[in-house]
Amino acid sequence: IDKEINPGGVCLYRGCIPSKALLHAAKVINESKEAKDWGIEFGEPKINIDRLREWKNEVVKKLTGGLGIVSKQRKVNYIQGTASFINSTTLEIKKADGKTDNHQFENAIIATGSVITTIPSLNINSKRLLNSTTALDLPEIPKSMLVIGGGYIGLELGSVYHALGTKVSVVEMMPGLLPGADRDLVSYLSKKLNKEFDSIMLNAKVVDMKESKNRIKVKIETEEGQEEHEYDYVLMSIGRKPYTKGLGLENAHVAVNERGWIKVNKQMKTDGDNIYAIGDIVGEPMLAHKASHEARVAVDAIAGEKVAFEPLAIPAVVFTDPEIAWAGLTENQAKEKEINYEIAKFPWAASGRATTLGRSDGITKILLDPDTERILGIGICGPGAGELIAEGVLAIEMGANITDLKLTIHPHPTLSETVMEAAEAFFGQSTHMYKPRRKK
Repeated sequence: IDKEINPGGVCLYRGCIPSKALLHAAKVINESKEAKDWGIEFGEPKINIDRLREWKNEVVKKLTGGLGIVSKQRKVNYIQGTASFINSTTLEIKKADGKTDNHQFENAIIATGSVITTIPSLNINSKRLLNSTTALDLPEIPKSMLVIGGGYIGLELGSVYHALGTKVSVVEMMPGLLPGADRDLVSYLSKKLNKEFDSIMLNAKVVDMKESKNRIKVKIETEEGQEEHEYDYVLMSIGRKPYTKGLGLENAHVAVNERGWIKVNKQMKTDGDNIYAIGDIVGEPMLAHKASHEARVAVDAIAGEKVAFEPLAIPAVVFTDPEIAWAGLTENQAKEKEINYEIAKFPWAASGRATTLGRSDGITKILLDPDTERILGIGICGPGAGELIAEGVLAIEMGANITDLKLTIHPHPTLSETVMEAAEAFFGQSTHMYKPRRKK
């Protein structure tokens, strides 16, 4: 049961898929400019915003339409509408055609996801105030835009608008961008964005906004005091929260915690004996690939299989330029939890493949247990980091140690071999970077 005409959820309709389509367009624009350094010059790109918007919508339609076909092939009774629990075995379904039916069930999986978080005091009624959904609709190419929030959604969308020609500014409450990621990974992105964006204001917050003559006046509080700026558009991107409104969870004995997330066990079962929940609605990280694996566990549990959702690593990717990806234990987490660790690093400035791409702004970093040398976590910054992180996830899940990565032959020249070189560097054996040999 879903409100959309086909399955897909937030990711496909208004999240990761449309944003990545636009980020690919931004990448093409940026690379055409970078090619000048290699002796290849292109003219200024002519951007047809209507066609770009249409192409993004075609990508979404193709994938969601494909899911609709697969659902029919698998004999899924897909109902367009909304539902709420009357009790632990009955749903009230309000269909898209306006009809209301009651539906009996033996087991149910709640997968209603999350909704955009807003700041009520700043939620002015203006078409010039965008969120992560409306910004994907590309209303126009504004001359200036303020992004409220220096997290991954705000930075990804800000990067798209910058590539299209907008002067982008960012305001972030914390002392650095992407607060959850390790600082040495973020440093490469921060350096690049500080050159590209109009301004990045850290340790700052927006305290007031009002629309004025087709612009938005914004009052920003910084460490130096308050200042006022005007922007064509403002993008509020401060996170998401679980969607439980109107579900009637209390009627089905489904409990939520103090943060609004549904409580589940390792089989994804709620306090209701026959009701399960997966995805954003059960807690962080709010990632589509985590939700998919939780769903598989829930279905297998309903089928009577002995299963549990207990991954050792869930990869996270920020699709900016450069990309940042990590999995397993981060250095920030290790410090907070007082876990002993050692680090193996390989800077991309020493990578032959990165040099051929004209992109030395990256690093591969491995966290390991100092006693067993087992891989605890991996972080990568650089072009294509999201594609490279899977090797680190597998290493963590398989209990690999740093020697396993060192002895795994990687193709040359590739960015993937930076994982092997980081492991070799740990022992002082990297071919392309000098580091004193490690004493046994």
